[in-house]
Amino acid sequence: MSIDVLNESGYAVDELELVACARHVLDRMRVHSEADLVLTLVDEAAMEALHRQWMDLPGPTDVMSFPMDELRPGSPGIDPQEGILGDVVLCPSVAERQAQEAGHAAIEELLLLTTHGILHLLGFDHAQEEEKAEMFELQRQLLLTFLAGRGRG
Repeated sequence: MSIDVLNESGYAVDELELVACARHVLDRMRVHSEADLVLTLVDEAAMEALHRQWMDLPGPTDVMSFPMDELRPGSPGIDPQEGILGDVVLCPSVAERQAQEAGHAAIEELLLLTTHGILHLLGFDHAQEEEKAEMFELQRQLLLTFLAGRGRG
């Protein structure tokens, strides 16, 4: 499994922790072991440009996902599909503000956003209440099991 991190944000980020979280999520979601994922960290200007271009919304956001091969979570007994999962773009400065508002560390917010972004790559969404409940519960479980395994839970 290839997980690359491109830090273009100017923020010092624990990239190894982000990769470990992404690997945990991909393993738990039974994504093919040869799938490729890119985590890109950008500044607010770059995120705002992406947000406007792809969502037609103003201002920077915290995370955006760009799926490539439309891979889906694997199922027990069925071989997962090989391919390129896609890109998760994170904005550490927005994540830091959200972490302060929520009362936790910026890295924890980035781990949450990494998990969130990967779930979007795997076809999960939160436009409808039922979808939101499913996605956010799965996100919570994935993050909790990751943090518990890292001694943070």
